[in-house]
Amino acid sequence: MYSQKVMDHFTNPRNIGEVENADGVGMVGNPICGDVMKLSIKVDGDKIVDAKFKTFGCGAAIATSSMVTELVKGKTLEEALEISNKAVAEALDGLPANKMHCSNLAADALHKAIEDYLAKKQATLPEKKRAAGEG
Repeated sequence: MYSQKVMDHFTNPRNIGEVENADGVGMVGNPICGDVMKLSIKVDGDKIVDAKFKTFGCGAAIATSSMVTELVKGKTLEEALEISNKAVAEALDGLPANKMHCSNLAADALHKAIEDYLAKKQATLPEKKRAAGEG
């Protein structure tokens, strides 16, 4: 069934909630099983310094959400983008085959949060350059 790590992250999830003034937010859902995951991140320089989640779903979805927030803290954006669904499942000592889609959501939510951060950063860079040039 489930590993001890999955059960631990399900019964004692880490980093529940939303990062205040998040730099990036990723939200994903699986219409087949109904799981929905929202992940928010705080970035300092090129490192993710905080990550929190809100998940509506099964125990595996909650465990993978919790685990991905633990895996990503302290990582550079580039390192965080390398976290895959397989890496999340392996960090939990595996998931049953019929629950692997839950780890897909965790990695996808993380990647979307990073994409959101990068899109916001690019959108604000010209304004900062223009303001710096005018002053």
